[in-house]
Amino acid sequence: MRIPEIRPYVIDNLKFMFKPDSIAVIGASRNPKKIGYQCLKNLIDSGYKGKIFPISPYADELLGLKCYPSINNVEDDIDLALVVIPKKLTEQIVTECAEKRVKTIAMITSGFSEVDNKELENRVVEICRKNKIPLLGPNIVGVADTSVKCNASFCQSLPYPGHIAFISQSGALAIALVGWTLKFKIGLSSLASIGNKADVDFSELILYYAERDENTRCICMYIEGIDAGPEFIESCKRAYVKKPLVALKAGISQRGTVAAMSHTGSLAGSTKIYMAAFRQGGVIPAENLTEMFDRALALSLQPPMMGDLCIVITNGGGAGVSATDASEKYGIPLRDTPDDLKAKAKNYMPSFGSVKNPIDLTGMCTKECYEKAITAALEHEDVDSVVVLYCHTAITDPMDIAEGIYSAVTKYEDVKKPVVACFIGGVECDEASNWLKEMGVPSYPSPERSMTAMGALREYGMLLGSVECDEASNWLKEMGVPPYPSPERSITAMRALRKYGMLLGGRKVE
Repeated sequence: MRIPEIRPYVIDNLKFMFKPDSIAVIGASRNPKKIGYQCLKNLIDSGYKGKIFPISPYADELLGLKCYPSINNVEDDIDLALVVIPKKLTEQIVTECAEKRVKTIAMITSGFSEVDNKELENRVVEICRKNKIPLLGPNIVGVADTSVKCNASFCQSLPYPGHIAFISQSGALAIALVGWTLKFKIGLSSLASIGNKADVDFSELILYYAERDENTRCICMYIEGIDAGPEFIESCKRAYVKKPLVALKAGISQRGTVAAMSHTGSLAGSTKIYMAAFRQGGVIPAENLTEMFDRALALSLQPPMMGDLCIVITNGGGAGVSATDASEKYGIPLRDTPDDLKAKAKNYMPSFGSVKNPIDLTGMCTKECYEKAITAALEHEDVDSVVVLYCHTAITDPMDIAEGIYSAVTKYEDVKKPVVACFIGGVECDEASNWLKEMGVPSYPSPERSMTAMGALREYGMLLGSVECDEASNWLKEMGVPPYPSPERSITAMRALRKYGMLLGGRKVE
């Protein structure tokens, strides 16, 4: 059911869903093959420190916890009700949750609008809205928050901890990507499976993460369909000035649109419309899942690129050429290296190296050469970002190079310039790359993926720069000086003033 508007009470109360002090698992089971068993076990195994109340009329104890026949038998307050019951019981259970004054509900149960059962879904939503209880779902995998070690879902484990909030309209995709985050060290702060989004919508989740969750630095979204377009754009506009937003719009093909409708009951809509909405809302788009997380990782770990000069430093010419090609695709300016930086760079390479941009230190480059070259680039006042490319050679140890990169990046705390790395090689390169991520430097296995990450940092920097210009422009208006966002509009305004002056002077207006 479409949200009536962005509701402040929902944004305020979502903290009880993601950082609850108490959780009731309604539909808890002793059968390991049941989702009700898995959700209860996941809460215990994740190290969650709050109170857990299994709800089932068929047991007195489950996994060492006292079991209650009904939520009304629980004396304590309940922050989150995790609903894992047959759909025919959901209306009764949600009514009981309202009577108990449960603060939030996450409904894993499926069989609603995604199979054209909209009437039951709407009745459940009406109860929640009447009692101001935010409802996430139905048809979700659950919720997870790494900062409080809460895995209230049937994901196999908590994601790798970090600072990306991931809102997914696909529960199965969320489950699969948990393993991905652990393998590739992509850190999530929170995971929200949104399913049919019958009540709580993208808009309210975006604003919760942007304005209420201190552990989140970047908001990442997998979107199949949006029902409340104006509210989505409004929430994104409010959010992106605080935290970057990355989104993947799925269901862009004709058959993909049909698949999205059968999956979550969402209308996929025109891709052009969504891209226009992303531009209006300040959302950075991604073309696929890999790019979505590559971009989100960089945005969660590094400051935005606030200027127009990116320096690429490499030990392999081919990697530098690939990065140069990708820079054009992702809108990253690779102007020539400043002359004084060229002079410094020559000290860190053999005579046959190149000081153009990319700076090619050659395959003879050592940890010390990398560290000094990166340091010189970051110190230069005209340089706004650095991409570091490394190809595994027989004379270098990838971990040594990673340590040299990290040393250069962390040498000056006052330098707010983004650095992105790329390690090309085998297992040793993967280990060094993952270590860099753990230390806060995003690293990727190819130049192209490194450049799309830096492209996102530049896009976000340009968005923030436009905000600063708007603020300065508004101040000038208040002071009586009319500013405009383009030269053409400024000229049009001046022409109007000139015509008016000519009229006052009695001259013929041209």
